[in-house]
Amino acid sequence: VLGFALQYRIGQLYMISKHSHEQSDRGEGVEVVQNEPYEDPNHGNGQLTEKRVYLNSKLPSWARAVVPKIFYVTEKAWNYYPYTITEYTCSFLPKFSIHIETKYEDNKGSNDSIFDKEAKDLEREVCFIDIASDEIPERYYKESEDPKYFKSQKTGRGQLKEGWRETHQPIMCSYKLVTVKFEVWGLQTRVEQFVHKVVRDILLIGHRQAFAWVDEWYDMTMDEVREFERATQEATNKKIGIFPPAISISNISMPSSTRSAPSSAPSTPLSTDAPDFLTVPKERPRKKSAPETLTLPDPSK
Repeated sequence: VLGFALQYRIGQLYMISKHSHEQSDRGEGVEVVQNEPYEDPNHGNGQLTEKRVYLNSKLPSWARAVVPKIFYVTEKAWNYYPYTITEYTCSFLPKFSIHIETKYEDNKGSNDSIFDKEAKDLEREVCFIDIASDEIPERYYKESEDPKYFKSQKTGRGQLKEGWRETHQPIMCSYKLVTVKFEVWGLQTRVEQFVHKVVRDILLIGHRQAFAWVDEWYDMTMDEVREFERATQEATNKKIGIFPPAISISNISMPSSTRSAPSSAPSTPLSTDAPDFLTVPKERPRKKSAPETLTLPDPSK
C-alpha cells in the first residue's frame, strides 16, 4: 500500500507539471509563484505551492463580458499527502472562492463517510468519476491518453475495460470535497454550476493523463520528480512570458515557528484552464459543494 501511495503521489506531481506546461502559452497559462516546504502543527510536514492561472480567453462569453482583459486566479495549495487543501481566489472578485479538500485512500471509492466530519452541515451532491468510462469534451480527447486503449509497457497496467474497478490492482481513490462561493446577485448559481463542471473536467482529464503517462514517471524517485517539477515550472513561466527568480523546490521542512498553517488541510494543486463555455441546463439544481470520488486531474485546448 505504501509503495503504491508513493507511486500515485509521484504520478500526480509529474502530471500536474507536464499538463500545466502543455496548456500554457504566451500571456496565458500557469505561473508558479512559490513552491516550498511548509510545516503545520496539526498535519506535519508538507509543501506549499502558490500559482497564478491566467485564462481570460478560456472563459465563457458571458464571463468575459464582466471581467477585466487581464486577470488571474490565485491557487494556493498545502499538500500534506495523503491530505491536501487547495484554495482559489480571483484577482478582482473578493466574493469569489473555491475550497477543495482532498483525501486519498487505497480503495475503489467505497468510503461514503470520508467527509462526514468536514461537511456535516453542508448540502452536498456526490459525483463519481471514472477515468475509463466517463466522457470528456471532444476537444480534449487523445486516443493515446484513453485508458480503455492504453497499455503500460513497464507495469502491464491497462487496458481499463468495463468493470475495471472490480478487477484491477493496485487501485487508489482520490476523494475531493469542493465548495464554491460567489456572492454576486444574478450570477451566483450560474458561476457556481460552471465552476463545478470545470473542476470535474479538470480532475477527469488530469487523472486520465497521469494513468496514460505512467511509463514516463514510473521509475522516478521523489527527488527526481521534484527536479522535473522545478525545471518544468521554470520553463512554463518563461513560456507564458513571466521571468521570476529561479523557483526553489525542496522536501526539507521549514521551522513551524516561521509560518502559520491554515486551520484545515489543503488539496493537491489542480492545474489550469477552465474549458470554453459550458451551457448549464436551467433546471439543474444549484450545488453548494460536491465531494468528488476519482482516480486522478485537468484540461485545456
